[in-house]
Amino acid sequence: MAKTIVVYFSGYGHTKRIAEYVAEGAQADLIAIDAEGNLAEAGWNTLAAADAIIFGSPTYMGGAPWQFKKFADASSKVWATRGWQDKVFGGFVNSASLNGDKQATLNFLQTLASQHGGIWVSLGLLPANTLAATRADVNNLGASVGVLTQSPSDAGADAIPIGDLETAKQYGARVAAIATRFAG
Repeated sequence: MAKTIVVYFSGYGHTKRIAEYVAEGAQADLIAIDAEGNLAEAGWNTLAAADAIIFGSPTYMGGAPWQFKKFADASSKVWATRGWQDKVFGGFVNSASLNGDKQATLNFLQTLASQHGGIWVSLGLLPANTLAATRADVNNLGASVGVLTQSPSDAGADAIPIGDLETAKQYGARVAAIATRFAG
């Protein structure tokens, strides 16, 4: 199995819960970006040794929060040496609204991976878009680039719809399986 790492920022705990589901599916380790947007040196070393990196971020005001952006900007040192070239990448995002402009954040994550010369893994799941579909269904938000999840603004992380959590878990497994194929 390829070594997969989930690196994420979570302001209120919702994105952390999703990261845990992605990591479970991928059998991956988690690295949290701290409240100041920093990553310890050991975290950077772990990312350097990974075969696959999955980015996770909430969406605040239509984009990634400054803490994740600070991490992304700091990754320019890795970019300059092509340290993440040809690694497998994926991403997931969360916001309180069903849409919440989270696709813009997901596109930012995909662009970041591409700037590093990475290979992006799509979600690979059909959307649950029938009249009978519910928030308990996998990919109920209809994503394709990566995972979109929703958590009500007036509830804790335990209120994230089970369909979103299962989508996250399946995506983690997909990224890890593709990374294993590339590493094999």
